[in-house]
Amino acid sequence: MSEVMDREQQAGTAQAAPEAAPPPAPEAEKTSLWKKWKGMPRKKRRKMVRWFIFLLVLAAIGLGIRHFLSAKGGGEQTEVLTATVQYGSITSTVDGSGLTKAKDSETITIATTGTVSEVFVNEGDTVEPGTPLFIIDSDAARTAVDKARQDVLGREKQLNALLKDVAGLNLAAGYSGKLMEVVDLNPGDTISKEQKLAVLADDTRLRLTQYYSYAYEGMISQGQSMDVSVPALMSSLPGTVEAVHMVSRITPEGTKLFSADILVENEGALTAEMAASATVTTADGETIYPYEPGKLEYYRTGDLKSTVNGTVLSSSLVDFLQVSAGQVLVRVDGEDSEAEIYSAQQSLDEARKELETAEKNLANCSAVASIAGKVIGLTMKPGDEIAANTSVVTISDTSSLIVSATVDERNVSAVQVGTMVELDQWGTMAMGMVESVSLSSTINNGVATYPMVISVDNAEETLQVNSYINYSLTASENDNCLILPLQAVRTVSTEEGESLTVVYIKGDKPQNAVEGVMTDEMIPEGFWPVEVEIGISDNYNVEIKSGVEQDTEVFTQVQISSSWGF
Repeated sequence: MSEVMDREQQAGTAQAAPEAAPPPAPEAEKTSLWKKWKGMPRKKRRKMVRWFIFLLVLAAIGLGIRHFLSAKGGGEQTEVLTATVQYGSITSTVDGSGLTKAKDSETITIATTGTVSEVFVNEGDTVEPGTPLFIIDSDAARTAVDKARQDVLGREKQLNALLKDVAGLNLAAGYSGKLMEVVDLNPGDTISKEQKLAVLADDTRLRLTQYYSYAYEGMISQGQSMDVSVPALMSSLPGTVEAVHMVSRITPEGTKLFSADILVENEGALTAEMAASATVTTADGETIYPYEPGKLEYYRTGDLKSTVNGTVLSSSLVDFLQVSAGQVLVRVDGEDSEAEIYSAQQSLDEARKELETAEKNLANCSAVASIAGKVIGLTMKPGDEIAANTSVVTISDTSSLIVSATVDERNVSAVQVGTMVELDQWGTMAMGMVESVSLSSTINNGVATYPMVISVDNAEETLQVNSYINYSLTASENDNCLILPLQAVRTVSTEEGESLTVVYIKGDKPQNAVEGVMTDEMIPEGFWPVEVEIGISDNYNVEIKSGVEQDTEVFTQVQISSSWGF
């Protein structure tokens, strides 16, 4: 039985063997490729061998050439680039960005609770001044107004009673300043009405009168900033032109002069009779000097006189004492009620402010538009309950916009009120005009920037409100001047530590060549540094005011290029 089974298994194995033949051995594959090669015609085999040898020779030649050039330093070639001084035009621009805002906008807030009775407009409607907006019924608003009015009346009666009791008893300073020529008063002394007790000089600021040549007529105007030099302090202080008088003062030299009054704020170091002079620098860089120095004067002076007859209770009169407006200096026949009067006045002021706020809130409950514009953010409807201090509607005049922007310290002098400005908001172009430039700067990362406001007509409403916008304005331009590429002009230092602006001219060494120039840059031979005066510039060129002539060839840069293609 076992023998029969063994024979059956062997038979089955023999039958399955042809279906699972093993893959040919690697030696068999090599034998097959060799047979193919041997089976090729001899002529074809020779041709393949020649091509293989040719490719090997080309690769060897290429590697040899590359090695030779690298050893000789021929991998890079340098080319000296130059430019020629030529006449042309140049425009200097100031670019930046800002935020668009509605020039005129109004938001109405309800300070008390109420119920919406009627709404006359919808969001997006255009309204004119006086257009009814809504009505809100608010008992709380009416009650607040009645209460505030009663409070004001009570405070006024209290203050009037106090003032009546002390009228003429407390002699106070009418303005801040310094006392001079005081009368020695002691408690118990009698004084009479209109008696002069002191002179009060307002030295919180001083006035300086200066005379200027009519050659500068129109260059000095009211409100203009001036530099006031005070030799006694060895410093300069800011001043402001209070008034300009077109008088006709003739000097011994025959010069016709006009005058200007300049005010200088006093922080405590200035006094009358100090010598001083005021100068101003124009936009062109010219400094305007007065004909002669002047003397500082107190802003105003006046006699301090008693308003009553009576007996002195106390006196604070001391020569050169600094006093403030309203400060009581002499008390006559009365009790000290200054603090009580001050407290009553403060209470009355607060009560009046509360009444003004309450009346405004009541008026807002039956609001009308105060400006022309679009209704924005209106979400209420009749029957809605309004919580206290809720902003219910905003009206914005989007037909006229302003752009709040800044300009840095390098360009602020070139920006003037009235300057036209190109505006670009995501591809939408418009023209605006500089409306104002602030004299107060903000310093960030070591750079001072000045706020600038640009007005723009948006009658077609193509510009978005509360969105960023780019601006560009022409700072200065010259249609006929010598120009060079920016790369040709360099700032260098000399061995003496002097900083100069130079260009390197080609040719023989000129007489005005700068000696002892120190620079980290490698300048090719045959080029010499010459100092130049530059003017305005754009993104590519710079104006050359002096130092070189037309057609002068100057160095710009060295261009490095590869001498092979790999």
